[in-house]
Amino acid sequence: MKVSTNARVHGAMLSAALCASSTALAQAYPVKPIQMIVPVQAGSGADAILRIVAQRMSDNMKQTILLENMPGAAGMIGAERAARAPADGYTVFGSNDGTLNMTPHLQRKVAYDTLESFEPVSLLANITWVLIATPSLPVKSVKDLIALAKSKPGQLDYASGGIGSPQHIAMELFSTQAGVKLNHVPFKGATQAATDVVSGHVPTMFTALSIVLSQIQAGKVRAIAVGGAKRFPQIPNVPTVSESGLPGYDFVTWAGLYVPRGTPKAVIDRLHAEAQKAVADGDVRDKLLALGLEPVGSTPEELRRITREGFERMGKTIRAAGIKPE
Repeated sequence: MKVSTNARVHGAMLSAALCASSTALAQAYPVKPIQMIVPVQAGSGADAILRIVAQRMSDNMKQTILLENMPGAAGMIGAERAARAPADGYTVFGSNDGTLNMTPHLQRKVAYDTLESFEPVSLLANITWVLIATPSLPVKSVKDLIALAKSKPGQLDYASGGIGSPQHIAMELFSTQAGVKLNHVPFKGATQAATDVVSGHVPTMFTALSIVLSQIQAGKVRAIAVGGAKRFPQIPNVPTVSESGLPGYDFVTWAGLYVPRGTPKAVIDRLHAEAQKAVADGDVRDKLLALGLEPVGSTPEELRRITREGFERMGKTIRAAGIKPE
């Protein structure tokens, strides 16, 4: 079939118009405040990352970014709201990987699809995890905790931010690998759970280092071991779980920025550029590191791959650990 010259010209003009429109959108955006939905409690590791980065993005873009914490149901409440939001760039989703990669494998009814409901923007930072115990608990090492748990099977409580939360998964993986049975005490968020461990109401938990770093340094709670593959500079004398008796244990999570599916690419590109600029800022990096958080960045495509691989890996891990959906 032959295409007329007029049709080709019209097509070229339309393409140019769309390109110009996209460029204009990126240059104009944002023209009003942006809402950032955060599916975890204020004060949690992911929340700290998102607040610090969002503030720098807001300053650079000269537009307000309003964080709204929507904790509960292991992140599902916030994620569902973000998935249903208008795809116009004025609702963004600042999520931890627990909400996206763990919760869907642990709940029978989830009203969002990790791989289909959102468009990735940028990875922001990794979250260092630490195994803590109230000072009154007679343990100072991973081996001590395992020995105590084995002497009281099913009687030693541990706290978490809810069923399917990263705190839950981290401790269940620990229990499975150590061959012990602990009693899960879920809270409505990680901050509340950590507060009860610090106060002595619950003896132990895995939590983001950022939540309890100051309490560790003040001696209000004991750091038993770091969950990742290497020690963290802020608490260099605290060994990893792997080097303390459970070789191969490695639990690190992250926080990233997403938007609802269907958000214009020009908006995603602008948000990505601003997120990268914020994470690269020296002051932002210093603030994150001081809290036990590791600043990183990524392209949208890299975050898509990281999310997909994490989703598949956590599904296999949860099934292998025998954790059943609620």
